[in-house]
Amino acid sequence: MQRYVVRKRFSVHFFLILLASLSLIACGNNKPKNETGDAQAVYERAAKSLASGNYQSAIQGMEFLSARYPFSSYTKQAQLDLMYAYYKSQQLESAIDAADQFIRENPTHPRIDYAYYIKGLVYFESGPGMLERLFRVDMSARPPRDAEKAFENFSIITRRFPTSRYLPDARQRMVYLRNRLAQYEVHVAEYYMKRGMFVAAANRSKFVLERYEGAPSTREALKVLVDAYRELGVDDLAVDVERVLSQNYPNF
Repeated sequence: MQRYVVRKRFSVHFFLILLASLSLIACGNNKPKNETGDAQAVYERAAKSLASGNYQSAIQGMEFLSARYPFSSYTKQAQLDLMYAYYKSQQLESAIDAADQFIRENPTHPRIDYAYYIKGLVYFESGPGMLERLFRVDMSARPPRDAEKAFENFSIITRRFPTSRYLPDARQRMVYLRNRLAQYEVHVAEYYMKRGMFVAAANRSKFVLERYEGAPSTREALKVLVDAYRELGVDDLAVDVERVLSQNYPNF
């Protein structure tokens, strides 16, 4: 009887070991295919996933490639592709982190302009959400922090990379951002006027005229500046600004 109990226990123990081994084998067989093969094979599969819009699979492959083959010739391109995959899958903080890391580690890389471009896109699209657009929320009253960051990254492209393929799009987006930033500054100037802070209103208006010359909000900035000068009792300056306003915007 005792021998039977020992054998039974041994059989159960052996069965549990066999089950655990089979589980490990199954896990090995279920290993994502992006994580098999050499650097080229991993990159090609991840790139194919990226091209087909399967961003999670692309991210998995690119991350594995960067970790497993950090010095591969495919890894730098994978790091650039990874930024895009993060961006397209709305993992915006990861996209910015990946871009910052690439810029920090590869300051002379010929495609570093792409990292700045991706950062610009992320901040550019971190604007009004769906509900804000649906209900037509006045965004001019909100501090455009992300707009400033987007403008900064796009401006780096225009200053440092005059032959960049992303330059035309960056410039177009900068025009929109410039108008958005000018609009906010005018909103602040108008707020100061309502509060009786006329010096602050005048300074904010002059900032718009100097920094965002030609923006649609320039007209409103000139009007606020005229009113601020009137309130401050410097009528000669008010007359000068009013003349500029009438010459540039006769129907205002």
